[in-house]
Amino acid sequence: MTNKTLNDHLNWRYATKKMDPSKPVPQDKVNAIIEAVRMAPTSSGTQPFELIVVTNSDVRSQISEAASGQAQITDGSHLLVFAAWDDYTAERIDEVVGLNVAARGDLPLIHGYYDKLKANYVPRETEVNYAHAARQAYIALGIALVAAAEQEVDSTPMEGFDPAAVDEILDLRKRGLRSVVLMPLGHRDAAGDWLLPMGKVRKPRDAIVTQIS
Repeated sequence: MTNKTLNDHLNWRYATKKMDPSKPVPQDKVNAIIEAVRMAPTSSGTQPFELIVVTNSDVRSQISEAASGQAQITDGSHLLVFAAWDDYTAERIDEVVGLNVAARGDLPLIHGYYDKLKANYVPRETEVNYAHAARQAYIALGIALVAAAEQEVDSTPMEGFDPAAVDEILDLRKRGLRSVVLMPLGHRDAAGDWLLPMGKVRKPRDAIVTQIS
């Protein structure tokens, strides 16, 4: 147990630049982060993404090359790859319906809701649907960052990579997926990370918050 608040954990975390490869993340902490991703909210409960957890050092080296050599990918012990659905299809939405029916019963309102969803989503352009699915993956990324901080596991969200290359490395396109964002997990190298001693920089509350009463 800890007396730390959520904001304490958020102040502890930072976008770690150098991780210590001699300190792998314990599996129970990784499992806690994965479970937080699974529990993340998404639009209409569709969960239109998958999480690929990469520990294989050769695969992580290939992905690092596709990410301009960012060393956290190889120095950390785990790499989380958030991969969104490439499109919404009737079959994918029907799988969500099945999960709802199994958990809540075969209710007409469930079928009615998701029938309307299919009528709205399925005819849309593929890129529109992919962009929507990718935004849901980002919700899960935010939850994962908070969960990692709560576990005192260091992490770094990464967009600076070649998605097409990562898709090929992980063979994602054959699974109807496209890589969206990366998140290496590890433990900070306190002596070698230039960013660690620096203060956290955030806008003041009155610059970012507008209250309408």
